[in-house]
Amino acid sequence: MKKNLIVVALAAGCMLMSSCALKKDLDNCRMENSTLSGKYQDAREQLASANARIQSLEEQLATARKGNDKLQGALKDMQSSLNQSLSNANSNNVNISKLVDQINESNQYIRHLVDVKTKSDSLNLVLTNNLTRSLSREELKEVDVQVLKGVVYISLADNMLYKSGSYEINDRAAETLSKIAKIITDYKDYDVLIEGNTDDVPILRENIRNNWDLSCLRASSVVQYLQNKFGVDPKRLTAGGRGEYNPVASNSTAVGKQRNRRTQIIITPKLDQFMDLIDKAPEGSN
Repeated sequence: MKKNLIVVALAAGCMLMSSCALKKDLDNCRMENSTLSGKYQDAREQLASANARIQSLEEQLATARKGNDKLQGALKDMQSSLNQSLSNANSNNVNISKLVDQINESNQYIRHLVDVKTKSDSLNLVLTNNLTRSLSREELKEVDVQVLKGVVYISLADNMLYKSGSYEINDRAAETLSKIAKIITDYKDYDVLIEGNTDDVPILRENIRNNWDLSCLRASSVVQYLQNKFGVDPKRLTAGGRGEYNPVASNSTAVGKQRNRRTQIIITPKLDQFMDLIDKAPEGSN
C-alpha cells in the first residue's frame, strides 16, 4: 500500500513538472508570437511607406522626364540657333575678309596712282627745266613754258613762228623748234598736240576762209616742220586749230590780240598709259 502511494506521488510529481514545462513553453510561444506579430505589423507599415515613396518617386521621375523632354527640345532649338549664328558669323567673316582685301587692293591702286603722278610731275619739272635752260634770253621773251594739271604747255608767239599773215614757218623759228624737238624726242612716253590760236580779226585770203582755217594750217605747219626737219615720230603728233575761240586775253587791245595769236605745243602723258591705269583699277572701286 505504501509502495503504491509512492508511485502515485511520483507520477503526480512528474505530471506536475511536465505541466509546468508545457506552460512555460506556451508562454514562450505566446511571447514569440506577440513579437513576430509586432514585427509583421512594422514590416507592413514599412512596406506601405516604401510603396508610397516608390509612387512618389515614380511621379517625380515622370515629371523629370517631361522636364527633360522640354529641355531637350530647348537645347535642340538653341543648337539650331547657334549653328545659324555660327553660319552667319562665318559668312560675315568672309564678307569682312573680302572687304579688307578690296580695301587693300584700292590702297595699292591709290599708292600706284600717287607714284605715277609723282613720277609724272617730276618728269614734267625736268622737262620744263631742260627746255627753259636751253632757250636763250631772247627766245624766252617769245616762248612761255608752264605746267598746268600735269600737262606741259609751250606757247609760241606767232610773229616768231610765221611770216606775217601766213602759216609758213619763219626761218628764225628753226633754232627754237629744234630745241623743242629735242625735248620731244628725249621724252618718248609723251604725246604732243600742236594747237593753233588766233585773235578775232577776220581773215579772208586765198585758201584761207577764216580764222579756223588759219589756226589749223599753222598747227599743221609746225607738225610737219617737226617731222620733216627734226625727225619727230609723226605718230606722236596731233595738229588742231581753235581759231579765235580760245583767247588768253581781251581782243580789245593790241597787246591782247598779240597774246591771243599764238601756237601751243602741249606735251601730255600718253592716253593709252592712262587707260591702262584705269583698267588696273580694283573691281570694287568702280
